[in-house]
Amino acid sequence: MEPGPNILHADLDAFYASVEQLLDPSLLGRAIAVGGGVVLAASYEARAHGVRGGMSGWRAKQLCPNLLFVGGHFSEYQRLADEVMTIVGDFTPLVQRISIDEAFLDVSGSTHLFGSPHTIGTELRRRVRDEIGLPLSVGAARTKHLAKIASQVAKPNGLVVVDPAREREFLDPLPVGLVWGIGPVTQQRLSDRGIYTIGQLADSPSDSLEHFLGRALGSKVGALAANVDHRRVQANARAGSVGAQSALGRAFPTDELLGAVLGHLADRVAGRLRAKQRAGRTVSVRVRFAGMRSVTRSITRAEPVSATLTLTETAEELVQRALAAHPDQHTISLLAISVSNLVDQPVLQMELPILPDEPVRAGSPTGSARWAVDHSIDAVRRKFGRSAVGYAAVALSKHASVPEEFRELAEHEL
Repeated sequence: MEPGPNILHADLDAFYASVEQLLDPSLLGRAIAVGGGVVLAASYEARAHGVRGGMSGWRAKQLCPNLLFVGGHFSEYQRLADEVMTIVGDFTPLVQRISIDEAFLDVSGSTHLFGSPHTIGTELRRRVRDEIGLPLSVGAARTKHLAKIASQVAKPNGLVVVDPAREREFLDPLPVGLVWGIGPVTQQRLSDRGIYTIGQLADSPSDSLEHFLGRALGSKVGALAANVDHRRVQANARAGSVGAQSALGRAFPTDELLGAVLGHLADRVAGRLRAKQRAGRTVSVRVRFAGMRSVTRSITRAEPVSATLTLTETAEELVQRALAAHPDQHTISLLAISVSNLVDQPVLQMELPILPDEPVRAGSPTGSARWAVDHSIDAVRRKFGRSAVGYAAVALSKHASVPEEFRELAEHEL
């Protein structure tokens, strides 16, 4: 028997902008953007004029002269999103939250209590609207990938349930940009070869896709276009790793850029590790070059890491290795850091002064000094906010253009 559309993808619509409109009803129906120099999020009224997240403020104003910029209420974003996820959890324990404002649900064991996936999706949207005041779009399908596409088709503020018997009929005419993993650059490369729809992508020979997209990406998007997706909804557990990434557009990897960006990412990752009283033995970096090719480098040490400067130095060393191995690549478009192989570190075990002083060992004199400074910074930030104190190389960098609170919400556990 063919499984039913028991996987739901719930996604809050234009979340940050919708929260601002919820907090200030005078903004309802108006073209607004969260941010200033850079658009962090835009309402659907602004999107109708072409305004998108990541766009410069001046360009957004060109496209939409009546655009109103508003400041972000970052603590409210987290609070309201958590309240929505509490409602989501009332329908099934199998909830996989993949970002602040979206989650997958497996309702195969809940239909005898709450009704069909369509009924569950309808009731979920009603409760979020009535109890929280935010619009929610829901897609229901047989696979995670198809459920996510269905929720995008349902936007804004809608519900789409895909009949398993009509999956290709639903998918084939949709644009390839809806496939998970296809961004603007990949979409352009596909359109240059006459591939505009998901159906055309699904019918493309796999060896051809792997040739011009790369083996990993070509194989992945080809399978997803044909709705081959065996992933199940996995209820969130304690994270096995913590990571953060920064998109750079197209940048030359100067020492200044690498130091600023990696310093910022390390500050975020290490701070989150310390907040959970954890540290990690394996540090990994990812470098994506302008042609969408990515390389990863990692190192596993005997001593776990949670100090910001130690993580920064380790990441810089790994990135330099990656760049040295690809001298033909002159620009990069993304940097990422993750720490895995995590252990609990509620207190610091000091070393006896008989070993060389190496910062990578948290218990060494230099390592323990870094640990103490980081915890002092953490204490100040908890009381006065993240912008109150930080390492000068990061805080004064011209590359930090997005508010710290927004970056924190956007980061993810891998």
